[in-house]
Amino acid sequence: MFTGIVQEMGKTRKADGSSLTVEARLSLEGLREGESIAVNGTCLTVTAIGEGCFSVDTMPETMRRTNLGLLKPGDQVNLERAPTLSSYMGGHLVQGHVDAPGTLVSMEREGEALLMKFQAPPQVMKYVVEKGFIAVDGVSLTVAAYDASTFTISVVKYTQDNTNLGHRKCGDVVNLEVDILAKYVERLLSAREAPGS
Repeated sequence: MFTGIVQEMGKTRKADGSSLTVEARLSLEGLREGESIAVNGTCLTVTAIGEGCFSVDTMPETMRRTNLGLLKPGDQVNLERAPTLSSYMGGHLVQGHVDAPGTLVSMEREGEALLMKFQAPPQVMKYVVEKGFIAVDGVSLTVAAYDASTFTISVVKYTQDNTNLGHRKCGDVVNLEVDILAKYVERLLSAREAPGS
């Protein structure tokens, strides 16, 4: 479980389709093999720790559902370690289970904020609501507006400077995870409406 509050940007050192090595600093403090870490919002297990870096394994399922398969050496990634019970809980509850990739389709400055519009598949859009939570590359964000196939977020300057969202360009693929509470509500309602219930 994560909060969507990115702790630092790491840099991809190696990406070969079955494993990923990421350069980091803050995320390495006290990190142990076997721990969970979110890379661009994808929950992964640390398999090795080296000098100034850590490694994780990636499965074909991970490659299909996320943008991790597009990473090249030097690409920046958002990192968040799993919180402990005594951690400050900002953002929202993020599982690190990416629902689907989306695509950045437009950007527009609004003062110091950056309005970013993303195209997303139907299995994501059905859970998107105005002022609801969504995680984009592991960043907890609030939906400012949406239509049938896109949603818009307003990214404050701090988030632009401290996550990879500030380096994104139109056409870039991002990882999307909707609020888990919406899925639970849908499941409960469908179970209640099922014949014989």
